[in-house]
Amino acid sequence: MAGKIKVLIVDDSAIVRKIFSEELSKYADIEVVGVAPDPYVARDKIVVLNPDVITLDVEMPRMDGLTFLRKLMKHYPIPTIIVSSLTPKGGKMTLEAFDIGAVEVIAKPGSSYSVGDMSAQLAEKIRAAARVKMVKRGGSTETTATRIEPIRALTETTNKVIAIGASTGGTEALKAVLTRMPPNSPGIVVVQHMPANFTTAFAERLNGICQLTVKEAQDNDSVTTGTALIAPGNFHMILRRSGARYYVEVKTGPMVHHQRPAVDVLFKSTAKYAGANAIGVILTGMGADGAEGLLEMKNAGAGTIAQDEKTCVVFGMPKEAIKLGAADKVLPLDHIASEIVRMV
Repeated sequence: MAGKIKVLIVDDSAIVRKIFSEELSKYADIEVVGVAPDPYVARDKIVVLNPDVITLDVEMPRMDGLTFLRKLMKHYPIPTIIVSSLTPKGGKMTLEAFDIGAVEVIAKPGSSYSVGDMSAQLAEKIRAAARVKMVKRGGSTETTATRIEPIRALTETTNKVIAIGASTGGTEALKAVLTRMPPNSPGIVVVQHMPANFTTAFAERLNGICQLTVKEAQDNDSVTTGTALIAPGNFHMILRRSGARYYVEVKTGPMVHHQRPAVDVLFKSTAKYAGANAIGVILTGMGADGAEGLLEMKNAGAGTIAQDEKTCVVFGMPKEAIKLGAADKVLPLDHIASEIVRMV
């Protein structure tokens, strides 16, 4: 992208507006062109300032962020990062925002993580959002994924593990893959870059629409047939094996690629403990997280799949994996579930 990424901050909290403005001013490639305390002020500033990316608080007076986002996506689609409180309500509103067309989420600055960590993540998310190709959205939020017939059952189940990693655009991509998976699918482990608390609401939502049981992973959970475990936000998830039993370890630790959970952490442990019994899938997302791990999985004998450029919201993570030669197959999103089943 030529020139600086122009950002408009929409938040009713003066403190958040100040922190975001100060932190983003440290990055040479990002410029905060304006701030707005509510959607009415934001609407006027968008017309004048023409920002590349908006950060949007979902809980605001006068007009809530979701109502504003619907209007924005219909008439003037701009890549939008949701700024949300770490509450169950915040989690549910954030998922609704993704349905409407938001591309990323970041937690409000606070006790959960340092301003320094937040600053690096916010800058990464803004760079990712700036690359998203936006399209106008009508009233319906139904995606093609929800209308595709799921695969009903596998003829036989094997002691395999499916590991999936995603970032920007991943909430919708994971929905497209997991809703198609059969109820007796091998155990699935998932890392989606998301802040703490939001993964709980995300897992609950998927559990309601999938044939699989989908839950947020807890330490020592078994990886079993018909179950998908989502790594909890702010924790790494590692695959382990004890005899014939696969299970996960959920732990803290340094960020990897500015991320916790990191896809590489999951994929590298899957290569080590599942080897040729695994299938690795890398979906849409910014950056290089997961590329090295997918290559380790392939070298250990696992089947590997990367999402193709055309169906990615951001072709970053799959592109890096493909560049390393880590992907056996490069496929459009709606072909991935059937290829996983074929590999199994």
